[in-house]
Amino acid sequence: MKRILLLILLLLLLLLGLTAFGLFTAMRDPVVRRMTVHMRNWPADTPPMRVVLISDLHVAGPETPPSRLARIVAQVNALKPDLVLIAGDIEQERTVTTRVYGAAEATAPLAGLRARYGVLAVLGNHDYSGRNKSDLPPWLERQGITVLRNEAVRRGALTIAGADDPYHGKYHGKALDHAARALPGPTVVLSHTPDIAPSLPARYPLVLAGHTHCGQIAPPLIGPITASSNYGLRYACGLIREPGRDVLVTAGIGTSGVPLRIGAVPDFWLLTFDGVAR
Repeated sequence: MKRILLLILLLLLLLLGLTAFGLFTAMRDPVVRRMTVHMRNWPADTPPMRVVLISDLHVAGPETPPSRLARIVAQVNALKPDLVLIAGDIEQERTVTTRVYGAAEATAPLAGLRARYGVLAVLGNHDYSGRNKSDLPPWLERQGITVLRNEAVRRGALTIAGADDPYHGKYHGKALDHAARALPGPTVVLSHTPDIAPSLPARYPLVLAGHTHCGQIAPPLIGPITASSNYGLRYACGLIREPGRDVLVTAGIGTSGVPLRIGAVPDFWLLTFDGVAR
């Protein structure tokens, strides 16, 4: 009987330790990952652009209160980006939390972002309510952030085509393609989920996305158990090279479901866009 009780105690201590480690990882400063993107149609004599991709803020307690987001904003600003792209899921909806923040509090720290060409954002599945509506766009716009909903804009040498959320039926591929074709220059697609990549026309060589949290729970030697994707683990994490197209998936900042991360540290990407070396 004593052995059984000891075993139960050890298991409880192990569970407590894993929970503490997972919470610590979820609350840590994000890793900055870097990549240079050579665009074949980059305008001649145009200097490189530094673009930060950040996603899945999931502003909620205990791991991502507005104060943590404010620190991350300062971390982004220190990189002196030309453009900041936010790939959705700024708000949070979950039951395992110490506090849920409304749109005003969740977006307030984002007003501190500084970039030469501004900040662009798309909406994610957590940014919509059960009524298929989102209260985020006006609050984001108050913070100086442009929200793209199947729209495209030119910023510097880049055209950014922003997809709305497919999980709530808001993504319209034809509208996105029409908007992007109306603008010149190399084009990248910004989407909350990477799942839209296979349906895109071949003219889009790069998709920037989040949503998967790189699995969020990715045990050593096993890796991500799930990626919240219709394509299984195909777009689980990082740079995925496919014929004619690359898909870049960031691990994001916050969490979903439970406020824990194991084996999938928070991150965001600093991308340097330039032309093909000659």
